[in-house]
Amino acid sequence: MGRAAAALAQGSDWESALEAVLRSARGVVDEPGGVDLALLFASAAYQDRLPDIVRRARSETGASVLAGCSGVGIIGQGREIEQDPAISLLSLSLPGAALRPVRVTQDLLKQSSAPADWHALAGVGPEAVNAWLLFCDPFQIDAEALVDSLSAAYPGKPLIGGLASGDPQARETFVFQDDQVFADGAVAVAVGGAYTVKTVVSQGAEPLGESWTITSARGNVIETIGQRPAFDVLVETMRALPADAQRRVQRNLLVGLAMDEYRDAFGRGDFLIRNLFGADPTSGGVAVGAEPKVGQTLQFQLRDARAADEELRDLLGQAKKALDGREPVAAVLCSCTGRGEGLFGEPDHDARALAELLDLTNVAGFFCNGEIGPVGSRNFLHGYTASIALFVPTD
Repeated sequence: MGRAAAALAQGSDWESALEAVLRSARGVVDEPGGVDLALLFASAAYQDRLPDIVRRARSETGASVLAGCSGVGIIGQGREIEQDPAISLLSLSLPGAALRPVRVTQDLLKQSSAPADWHALAGVGPEAVNAWLLFCDPFQIDAEALVDSLSAAYPGKPLIGGLASGDPQARETFVFQDDQVFADGAVAVAVGGAYTVKTVVSQGAEPLGESWTITSARGNVIETIGQRPAFDVLVETMRALPADAQRRVQRNLLVGLAMDEYRDAFGRGDFLIRNLFGADPTSGGVAVGAEPKVGQTLQFQLRDARAADEELRDLLGQAKKALDGREPVAAVLCSCTGRGEGLFGEPDHDARALAELLDLTNVAGFFCNGEIGPVGSRNFLHGYTASIALFVPTD
């Protein structure tokens, strides 16, 4: 059976915070098998001491693999620390798991144009990988290209993680691998063998009105929907909403692009949510943050605190049902910096929901500059999302 221990500690004294989280890890360290994987998330406020934090965390847990990154906010054990410096550590014993860490730079990303390049870099082929964890610097590597390239090399394998965060004025973040701290690039961990990762990707949106078929599109502009100007369909959808929904939708309107056209009906979790950048009543076009395709199903979406809360709870409920009695060993929660107390008006929302609905407190995570996770069978880089990795034995 897999075992895990998670701890969260806050305070400006990094040594005290680190010692506090390491104490909790000893329950796993001292058991037979030791720590296979340590996931470490630390406030960017500790940046001058991050090398010390990472080296000690690896040394004292004895972890075969350590991965993680910096965050402007740190998550663990049902809590989200958004203001104070903090450290979160998740120590995992996963008997029979095959874990392989991979360090990626922008130069390596440019050179790895074919799936075989990735297989050689990672030292593992698709048949030996169940899922990937991925933590990226948002400034010095093309994270979206990395997600696309890694997905092409390992088709059908979920990628889950996020983009590191820190002081927005400094434009500098850090990723961790084993004993080292890097100010650029990405760290990925292939998870294979006896364990895998089940994903929950909550984009915080609620479908509005009915679904439509895109009948003309050019680049990121949807020209017609159902053979009508897209702008007209948008206006008609908004006018048909109840008064309460019309008030909620102001400045919170997005589009959802269906990822599976073979469904009889669409609901939460079936759409890739993207921003609506503008609508032109003259041309009838609607510009979105994606490149929609003719024939693709579209539904307008609302994102606010109520929608985000309802969707997360709905998806966690679905995940619990799909697990069919299997209890996750632990979880990683990657939540957007645009969520948290600023969106929900109260602290700890996403972490508390995970603890309540899945009875899971062995959790570590951070607030991201972008979240990574699958929608349908494809992996994407998201915004305003909670991306959750649940560690479970393979079926």
